[in-house]
Parts: sequence; structure tokens; C-alpha cells
Amino acid sequence: MAWGTELWDQFDNVSSHTLKGLEFLEKYGRFQKDRCDVENRYAADLRGLVKKYMPKKKDEEDGQRGRFSVQSAYRRLLAEVGDLAGQHEVVAEQLADSVAADISAEVKTLKEERKRMLQEGNRLVVQLQAQRLQLDKSKKNYEKAFREAEKAQEAFRRADADLNLSRAEVEKQKMAASIKGQQSEDCKNEYANQLQRTNDLQHLHYTSAMPALFGELQALDERRARCMQAHMRRAVDIERHVFPIVHTCLDGIVAAADEIDPDRDSQLVIERYKSGFEPPEPIPFEDLSDGGRPPEPPLGQLPPPPASSPKPHTVKGTLSARKFGKRGGIFGIFGGSKNNMANASFESFVKEDLDSLPPNQRRKRIQNRMDDLAAKISQETSTRDGLMKMKGVYESNPALGDPLTIESQLRENTQNLERLRLELHKFQRLLDGGGRTSLSEPDSNLSRSASDSSMARSGAAAQGQSAPSTPPASHGCSNSPESGLGTSHTSLPDSESDEDHADGPAPPPPPPPGADDSEQAEHEADFSYGDEPALPVLGQAKALYAFDAASEGSIPMQEGEQLLVIELDQGDGWTRVRRHDSLEEGFVPTAYLQVLLHPAC
Repeated sequence: MAWGTELWDQFDNVSSHTLKGLEFLEKYGRFQKDRCDVENRYAADLRGLVKKYMPKKKDEEDGQRGRFSVQSAYRRLLAEVGDLAGQHEVVAEQLADSVAADISAEVKTLKEERKRMLQEGNRLVVQLQAQRLQLDKSKKNYEKAFREAEKAQEAFRRADADLNLSRAEVEKQKMAASIKGQQSEDCKNEYANQLQRTNDLQHLHYTSAMPALFGELQALDERRARCMQAHMRRAVDIERHVFPIVHTCLDGIVAAADEIDPDRDSQLVIERYKSGFEPPEPIPFEDLSDGGRPPEPPLGQLPPPPASSPKPHTVKGTLSARKFGKRGGIFGIFGGSKNNMANASFESFVKEDLDSLPPNQRRKRIQNRMDDLAAKISQETSTRDGLMKMKGVYESNPALGDPLTIESQLRENTQNLERLRLELHKFQRLLDGGGRTSLSEPDSNLSRSASDSSMARSGAAAQGQSAPSTPPASHGCSNSPESGLGTSHTSLPDSESDEDHADGPAPPPPPPPGADDSEQAEHEADFSYGDEPALPVLGQAKALYAFDAASEGSIPMQEGEQLLVIELDQGDGWTRVRRHDSLEEGFVPTAYLQVLLHPAC
């Protein structure tokens, strides 16, 4: 059905209908814009909800390892809700770009085309109306001329019948009648012409011009309807596109709920809050009639041990205190500062984090600290490997850089590694002891090294021995899992090999470990008396040169002799070793040794 044939006389109604149709499409576009705003607000509200209810790190103790399954499931739920918010943002963005914007542009185009069509239709209507007015005017002129011609003809007939009028009067009336008749005939012809022209224009208007215009308006209205249909489907496709992701998010929430393990959470509560203490013994009955004597223990139960008296402490500045003084380095720089940093960190951790904790919680805290130290050791080891590779590149191609610029970084890296390993060793001992080590009990490594260091210092002072100092050696746990190296030499990576040492003279030994009395007084601590346990063996060492012990605290060695390493060089150029057979212990120059440490050091 075509509008041109069915609605040929409804131009105004067709114009009104097309206007309402475009307004309806425009209204649908505004609906989609508001829908985008709703989706964006909903997504923002969801994200705000997730942020509001996301647990804080301080509320969940022990990190990921100690998280309850309910907490993990809850965090995953919040993450999935955040993903749902993201999908609503995607819907809003695509609706705004693919639907609302397209509808707005289409409405603008359709309005411009409709305006042009209406202008053309109005022109055709005005043209037809003007022709009709011209027809009415010519018809009125013809009617007027016809009446005047009839009157003139009637006057001529009366004058011709009147015998009293002269011939001239009759001719005059005849001439007037003839003129009026001719005018009437001209108006008749004009009316006929205008009528023909009006009929032709009216036929063209209703059979060709207006039907074509109505056809364009009909196509415009149908295009408007198809536009709305396509964008409604497009909006649905946009939502359907995110449905699989939404379903995945919902499935993730269900999976998170399935991961909740009440039994594991119950066990985690035990691990988190177990103190490690034994339940208290039954309270004994106090019989006041016995004169306040302590009650007899039940049969089969040993009496409680007597209260142990506090261990005696020494006073700073005494010989006993000097015996257990900390091992000093060259001028108190290398060994002392490094040990002080490790001891300060260890003691601060014990005082702040362990004193008020029950045994089980203390062990967990120590284990976490050991994990952190292991990570730092791995990082420092990677840094050392990178510096060694860089130094090798500089040595092979001096144009790229000076290898000496890497020396200070390698020394600092070596000191950091030794400090971290020393601290890790202390925490390991603390953990092996159940986490109950007291600060008043000195570390055996420090105690023994301090004793021997004191003797070495006194011997060196008595003999006045002096020698040029050697740089700190890079003799860390080269066989450790972090380093990736098979052996460890006592010098930096660019030091001489075993053959070079064997061919050349032995380097001068460094001054014996120790410092002056003023610096020693700053590092002295109050330790208790008592026998010290034997230091653990850290690795094997081979003597590259012969060494004659000339100071107290050092021991002689022969070239090629195999020794046990019991304390590493702490930056002062001396390593503490033990003989295999006699178990004699003492210090020897680090530069005289080739050290191979155990992997577990």
C-alpha cells in the first residue's frame, strides 16, 4: 500500500505523523542515554561497595598463608563483583557509542530530509492553490462580461424596436452590444484556458508530484522504524555479549563458595592461636595447720625443682667482660659495624616481637622473619652475580668501563650477604631452640670469636706487629643454593687462582683482629660465665701458603693443610679454623686460604 494513492488528500496528517515518528525515535535515543547513565551509576555503586567491604590488610593476619578459606572465598567474591561492575561499564559504553550516538545522528538526518520534503510539498500545494485562485478570478470576469453583454444586447433590441429613436442611436446601441459581446467572448476564452491549465496542474499534483512526495515521506518513516528496530536489537546483542562473562563471574562466586573448608579453617585457628603452653597443674591444698610448710607432692610425682639462681653478670671493663667482647675489625670498621647491625636487628626483633608471644606464635614469627631474610639473601646473591658478570665484561673489554668501579659495590654486597647470613643463622638457632632464646645468653659464635679475638688483640699489641690491610674477601657461601657457584675463593672474583698463589710469594697477613681499648669498650657487652658449645663447622679450607702464628689467638699452618672453617671472615681479613686431629682452633689470614663452604651455610 502506497501513501501516494491512499493518502493523496492527507498531506497535513502525513506531515504530522512523520514528525511524531521522529520525536518517538528521538525519545528512544534519550532512553538509551539514560540507560547508559544507570549502568554507569550501578557499576560505580558496585565498585564502591567492593571497596567499602574489602578487608584491610591489617585485619587479616599472617598474609595469604594464614588466610581462612572463608576469607579467601569472600575476597574472590568481591573480585567477581568487581568484574560484574566492569561488565556493566562495558554495556554502558557500547550502548552510548553504538546505540544512543547512532540514533541521535539518524534523527538529525531524518529531520533534515523531512524538512526538505515538506518544503517541496508546500510548494506544490501553494502552486495548485494559486492556479485555482487564477481560475476563480477568470471565471468571475467571464460571468461579469457575460451579464454585461446580455444587457447590451437587450438594450440594442429595445432601441431597434423603438421607432422614435434615430438611426444613429440604434447604431450606437448596436455597437455597444457588439463590444460587450466580444468582451464576454474573450473572458469566456480566458476562463476556458485557466480551467484547462488548472485541471492539468491538479492532475499532475494528485497523480505524480504529491504521490512521489508521499512515497519519499513513507520511505523516511519506514527508515525511522527500521532504525529503531535495528538499535533495539543492537542493544540486546550488547547485553547478550556480556552474559557469558557475567555467568563466568557468577560461576566464580559459586566456585569460591565451594572452596570454603570448615575443617581447614578450624585447623588454621589452632595453628594461629595455639600458645604451646601446657595446661596448669592442679592447685595443691594448703593446710594452714602444718605451719605454712609446702605440701607434699603426690605419690609418683617429683618435687618441683628449686628456683635457679640468676646467672652472674660481669661488669664492663673487667677481664671477664673483655673475654667475651665482640670481635673487632680493622680499626673497628669492617667487622664491628657489620656485627653491630646484625645484632641490633636481631635483638630489636627479639625484644619487640618475641618477648610477649607464646611459644607457638613465637616460632611462627621467627619463621616469617627467616623467609624474609632468605628472600633478601637471594636478591643480594643475584646482585652479586650481576656485578661479577659486569666486571668480567669490563675486564674483557676495557672500553666499556673500568673494573675497579665494581670493587666497592662487590665489597658492600659481600658485607650485606655475610650480615644477612649471620642474622639468618641466629634466627635458625633461635628457631631450633623453640624460640625461647634469651637476650642475656650470648650467641656462641660471638662468644667464642670474642674470646679468641681478645687473645689475638693482646698478642698483637704485645709484639707490635703491623702489616698492610687487605680488602675484605668475597668468601660467602659460594656453594649455597643462591649463588649457583661450585667453589668459593677468598678474594674477589678477579683474584688470582690456586696456581697463581702457588707460584708467587704469600701475601702479607693482615693485622690480627681487634681494635684499641676505647673502641673495644664501646662494643663490650655483659655476658654470663659458663662453658661454650663447640662452634658448628661451616666448610672446608685448604692452606695456599704456610703461616707462622706470631700473635696470640692465631695458629700456624702448613701449605696444603686441610682445615675446618668454623667462623667466616667478617671483613678484617682473618678466618677462624679448626684442625681435624687436635681440634685446635684459631685465626689464620683469609688470603692464605681456599674456602669451600657447605651448601647449608
